[in-house]
Amino acid sequence: MSQGASYAAAGVDIEAGDRAVELMKEWVAKATRPEVVGGLGGFAGLFDASALTSYRRPLLATSTDGIGTKVAIAQKLGKHDTIGFDLVGMVVDDLVVCGAEPLFMTDYICTGKVVPETIAQIVQGIAEACVEAGTALVGGETAEHPGLLEPDEYDVAGAATGVVEADEVLGAERVRAGDVVVAMASSGLHSNGYSLVRHVFFDRAKWNLDRVVPELGTTLGEVLLTPTRVYAKHCLELIGELNGADAKPLHAMSHITGGGFAANLARVIPDELTVRIDRSTWTPAPIFGLVGLLGDVALPELEKTLNMGVGMVAVLDPSSADAAIEALAARDISAWVCGEVTETPGGTVTLEGTYAE
Repeated sequence: MSQGASYAAAGVDIEAGDRAVELMKEWVAKATRPEVVGGLGGFAGLFDASALTSYRRPLLATSTDGIGTKVAIAQKLGKHDTIGFDLVGMVVDDLVVCGAEPLFMTDYICTGKVVPETIAQIVQGIAEACVEAGTALVGGETAEHPGLLEPDEYDVAGAATGVVEADEVLGAERVRAGDVVVAMASSGLHSNGYSLVRHVFFDRAKWNLDRVVPELGTTLGEVLLTPTRVYAKHCLELIGELNGADAKPLHAMSHITGGGFAANLARVIPDELTVRIDRSTWTPAPIFGLVGLLGDVALPELEKTLNMGVGMVAVLDPSSADAAIEALAARDISAWVCGEVTETPGGTVTLEGTYAE
């Protein structure tokens, strides 16, 4: 007599999912805030909104994103505890550019087969990054999709909610001619452009992840898996230091992700102004040059795909530039003036000159 169909026979292991939850509880417990109500395992994460009563006019901000094809590098290397920083960075740093404090986050992991230890490592990275960002991880979902994904494949996405005072929102309406642009160094490629990066190194150059690359000082895999820098908490502290009094010299911020430096900065520049960026003010890390060299990628294509060494920028009054750079340096973030806002209509950002050697 044939055995009847079951969820397990179809490829979904509920018990494995339960084990994954048990393994991740320790890490989720670390990524909390006083406003979080309850623990892991409910149908919804709860956050005490009475904390918002201290705001004059609180605006909620929300953002969602994923890691992209960088997950393929983590899967090939069998190292899953760092990509959480890529996820959290992509999400919360989109919130902070308007001045919003990220309050809480949820994640979604889908995989071909739940391996509890792997899921727990992914969540470990997400939780550690949430701690660094000052946001709570209030819940998530792990889904098993046999037949859609291979057993060792997974994808990760997340969403976060933040809050900002209505009269303290940063953005294009605050930007003025004469403002300067302060660049904040990236930790590397971050989590954008990996379809191009993978094509260049694996399809064209035929390199392996364990290849030691002298220009990089380590293996290719280690550099490609370098976690995204999470700026949120540092940027919020910078906003608090510079814009805490009546003067509000910090006018706008831009998270440099997909689309590159120029396209992302242009999102916070009004139509009646333009920005000139001087490439000679910084030297991109060697990984960027290698992508261009091995892939014969033209500079404009590189600059609209990769961050080229700048992960976040602030647009502010020039009188506060030195204070901003010093404050960021105290937080181990290298920063420098890289451009200026000009009184030329267009709302565009132009990169000029040649990168420093």
